[in-house]
Amino acid sequence: MKKCLLIIGLLIGSFSIKAQEKPNIVLLFVDDYGWSDIGYRNDSFETPNLDKLKTEGLDFERAYIPTPTCSPSRLSLLTGKEAVRLQMVRHIHLDPKNPDAKYGMWPTDPVQMPSLNYLPLEEITYAERLKEFGYYNMFIGKWHLGHDGRYPIDQGFDQEFGVTDHGHPKSYYYPFFKGGDPRNFMDAYKKGDYLTDELTTGAVDFIKGYDKKDPFMLSFWYYSVHGPSVGRKDLLKKYKERGFKGKYADHHAMVEAMDESVGRVRQALEEKGIADNTVIIVLSDQGGAYSNAPLRGGKKGGDTLAEGGARVPFMIYYPGVTKPNTVCHTPVQSIDVFPTLVEIASGKKCKDKQINGMSLMPILKGNDLKSRNLFGFRSYEDQYASITNGDYKMIKYHSGKYQLYNVVKDRSEEKNLIGKGLKIESKLKKSLAKWEKKTVPSFGPEQLKEK
Repeated sequence: MKKCLLIIGLLIGSFSIKAQEKPNIVLLFVDDYGWSDIGYRNDSFETPNLDKLKTEGLDFERAYIPTPTCSPSRLSLLTGKEAVRLQMVRHIHLDPKNPDAKYGMWPTDPVQMPSLNYLPLEEITYAERLKEFGYYNMFIGKWHLGHDGRYPIDQGFDQEFGVTDHGHPKSYYYPFFKGGDPRNFMDAYKKGDYLTDELTTGAVDFIKGYDKKDPFMLSFWYYSVHGPSVGRKDLLKKYKERGFKGKYADHHAMVEAMDESVGRVRQALEEKGIADNTVIIVLSDQGGAYSNAPLRGGKKGGDTLAEGGARVPFMIYYPGVTKPNTVCHTPVQSIDVFPTLVEIASGKKCKDKQINGMSLMPILKGNDLKSRNLFGFRSYEDQYASITNGDYKMIKYHSGKYQLYNVVKDRSEEKNLIGKGLKIESKLKKSLAKWEKKTVPSFGPEQLKEK
């Protein structure tokens, strides 16, 4: 009898282990967080929690955003697609006179390319795919992919918190958003409350209160550190006392508040007893609005497809899979997150045909990916397209200019190699032209009514 009970006990134990095989996933997506705005790359910033995560997991040294802009970057992360393929080449900018318009325009865009105003509901999101594998999906924070009827809960998420109609707050202090909040997020808050802290409390409460048997994925998409630069007062005081001036002091304070948030989320996982079975992913949506040195360019200024605008912080910690303190120098893009999540959740190869990304699981396991072209595109200024392959990156301008850099030897992009006789120049030009012809929408303002 005791032997039978022992066998039953072992069987029950094996079922328990199987039930825990699927890890929880926490994706922390930070807004306008520059590649160099992190303690282990720039000691003017205090980011002890991100620094710790780097030593525990895998740091992608060369991670890029296909269209480094608010809304398109979110579309690419959520769907695994280059946003230009869905004709979203700029941030959503609704016309107050026609808020339901499918496409929006940008007055100074040199080619007047229409840009999609929302993520189509028929697109498959990572939340919808993970739901197929038994995951409960929680969304917190900035959406910026559509309004009524096109929120996270309409795209595969089971629950949402802190979602508004706004692309950024008016202030990080209450009342947060200009023009009110039709979704009533602000009703629970008062003067003196700081947005990043309150969203983090929402994330912590979700983790602490989660009582379902299914694994969860928590998507925490920060409004921070997007402008307006409004640092939390205690941290702002500290940086001003250190000699930082103006909004750059606020920016440092915002970065540290975001880092504190990462620490609070991880502490909640520890206290819940699930930290050893939770994957942590940290990623930014584009380069910073301030200096991105030693990288060239940034969020604004016409150089957003340069390294400072398109290259972002990206770390993954997968307990039992990633090796501590490892650095990957292979170029990757945010479109690779979708298939990676599918493989983490399913334990099988991602077979989605509609995506453009490639699973990063080989890298997480210590291997590498085959060489490929990574493309960039946006439509605001003269600079508009790019292609990266291996050590090299080419940038194309509407005016006909090209730039070519070896971004491994010259990460500041100071030595333009166009016309230097390199074989890679003609190869990348041909590949970029072929991709443009196949991918980039060819319609303009005159076709808007037809579309």
